[in-house]
Amino acid sequence: MNRDEWLNEFCRQLGAEAPTPEQVEELLDIAAIAAHASERTAAPLACWIGGRSGRSLAELREIAERVGSTE
Repeated sequence: MNRDEWLNEFCRQLGAEAPTPEQVEELLDIAAIAAHASERTAAPLACWIGGRSGRSLAELREIAERVGSTE
C-alpha cells in the first residue's frame, strides 16, 4: 500500500475528506520546515496542532517559516 492509498483508507475509515494532492504537498512542506528547524518529531505534531487550529495551510506555512527562522 502506498502513501496515498493508506491516507485514503485512513480518511475513509474516519469519515473524513482526504487531502488534495496540493494539500498533501503543502503539509509535507510544513512538516519539513518543522523537522529541519528542530527535532524531527516536531513535524507530525506541528501538522496535528495546525490541523486543530482551523488556520489555512498558507497561514500555517507562514507561521512555521517564522518560527523556523528564529533559531
